[in-house]
Amino acid sequence: MTTKVTINRLATGVPGLDEVLGGGLPEFSFNLIAGAPGCGKTTLAHQMMFAMATPERPALFLTVLGEPPLKMLRYQQQFDFFDHEAINRSIRFVNLSDDALLGDLDNLLSRIVAEVEAHGPSFVFVDSFRSMAQAGGASGAAQHNLQQFVQQLGMLMTSWQATTFLIGEYSSEADANPVFTVADGMIALRQSVQRNSMVRKIEILKMRGQSTLPGLHSFRITNAGIRVFAPAYTVDPEPQVTSGPLGPRVKMGVRVLDEMLGGGLPEGFSMLVAGPSGSGKSILAASFLAAGARDGETGVMVAFEQRPNRSRSHVLADLIESGQVGLVTTRAPDTSIDEIVQHVTDEIRRLKAKRVVIDSLTGLQLVVAPTFREDFRESLLRLVTALVDTGVTVLMTCELEDRYTDLRFSPFGTASLTDSIIVQRYIEVESRLLRVMAVVKLRACLHSNELRLFTIDDDGIQVGETLPDQEGLLGGRPTRNESASKPSDPDTSS
Repeated sequence: MTTKVTINRLATGVPGLDEVLGGGLPEFSFNLIAGAPGCGKTTLAHQMMFAMATPERPALFLTVLGEPPLKMLRYQQQFDFFDHEAINRSIRFVNLSDDALLGDLDNLLSRIVAEVEAHGPSFVFVDSFRSMAQAGGASGAAQHNLQQFVQQLGMLMTSWQATTFLIGEYSSEADANPVFTVADGMIALRQSVQRNSMVRKIEILKMRGQSTLPGLHSFRITNAGIRVFAPAYTVDPEPQVTSGPLGPRVKMGVRVLDEMLGGGLPEGFSMLVAGPSGSGKSILAASFLAAGARDGETGVMVAFEQRPNRSRSHVLADLIESGQVGLVTTRAPDTSIDEIVQHVTDEIRRLKAKRVVIDSLTGLQLVVAPTFREDFRESLLRLVTALVDTGVTVLMTCELEDRYTDLRFSPFGTASLTDSIIVQRYIEVESRLLRVMAVVKLRACLHSNELRLFTIDDDGIQVGETLPDQEGLLGGRPTRNESASKPSDPDTSS
């Protein structure tokens, strides 16, 4: 009978990276951190080192033809993860630049081995390994010696019973470089400028013995260090259990609208409120959050265009100040959908929120980096799915051009992505612009098919009578509206 070896996985201390790695970093693995200058290689290495190293399991950081340790530490200590007390207690820095400049790879290897044997580290970092490789020269004999050197170093690192990292300015193309062959793990960092936006991504090219998340994953460098944003579909807070097939109904904060919805929006549903500028989308969103607060439910407001304040909505401002509603807002032009989902789900967990408002999808499209706009509909699907999977009820607003002569439901092809759609629009009657709204979709539920006039006053939205049966108001044939007590057939569209 064969005994299966269990590989211990180490927590890297980098938010989101363990999820991308498939559960953490394999202990005693030999890893390569590769990328262009300035993409965050050294910062990533330091952040992992400070998180993993202890006096019982110390780390050794070897610098080779790179930045002197004092200069490197001067900048790295600006990050929150940096711990001054760990230096020379659980982390030791050694400068091998003088040895590397001699160009003798055998001597360099002997010096590395001597430092490891002297200190017995559990973690070994060599930065920059490519600089070490270049110290061997470019001739044919030098390249042969370099290959032998890398193979010997790889075997030694495997036998040290230490988790090791080589840091270098490598491309992701393996070519014939021996370091790619002997490495157990390969972490590639990339960065690019897209329309004045800096987009950073990380990819796990190789990690022996475990299943990693494929593809490129966005990350950001802040004062706290590096944070990796795992794909939205991997973000899985504990789902909230609802009673019944559709769950209870949540109130929208507008009594007549709740009647039009057949009693409110089913808990856990997603709703799209689409309409032209000034039609009252944000006011309805504020009413939705206020109704939840009155029922003891916390909420999250995600704002991409205008930050809520008293001049725009004193109700929403009061809810945010009281802590009943959390605020997530960003105008950074290099944001990814996965980053947004992570921030929102963090706030959902913090507040144990039941309701989420995204105001608006139009603003979201302008905020996300250009690379994410190319597949915006796919990004929206990931966003909606990830949020609904948390058990919250989601309301999203979206700018919709009013053409007056036709009734459009949603832009970006989002009609099929949400469970419910409310459309707001303007009509012209006797040289006046009036507002009307309608419930055009409520998945698997009976709902009104009326077009109703509504107004906005200091108390919010006031829904009034059904639209008069007049020629031309809808840009087509007259429509006979049934009363709110006679809902339409269930909407079973996907």
